[in-house]
Amino acid sequence: MIAETVCSAASVAGLGIAAVTAYRKRFLAAARLAAYSLVPLGLVMTGAVEWAVDTAFSPTAWAGFGVLGAAWLMFMGTRAVERRGGGTRKERKAAKAAARREAVAPAASAPSLARSPRSAPVAQPGPKAGAGDDFSDIEAILKKHGI
Repeated sequence: MIAETVCSAASVAGLGIAAVTAYRKRFLAAARLAAYSLVPLGLVMTGAVEWAVDTAFSPTAWAGFGVLGAAWLMFMGTRAVERRGGGTRKERKAAKAAARREAVAPAASAPSLARSPRSAPVAQPGPKAGAGDDFSDIEAILKKHGI
């Protein structure tokens, strides 16, 4: 009963402030204030305020919130352990062994080990003819700036 009265009084006060704001020719702000002021009145009329008051003073409801909180903590805790690589020791050993077996490219180093002395050496590319010109331009720019 008292919660409904407080909400109704808040709505009336908000509508009064909205009227003063509209009188000052700030219609957009007045409309926004009126919308906010009607929310508590709407909650009273739908019965949501009565439900909230009954819930707030009910020990059963608070016990229910406690159970929901405990369930949420358990759920988040198990997810955290799972992300850190939890599980049994056997599962972790099996996962490590599988990772070792499934190498990205297990035969990638085989050709380098089986290289014969008769194979031709790979030709190294030499410096380009115009490379000196490019560096001389860069050196000129650096000297110009005193670097």
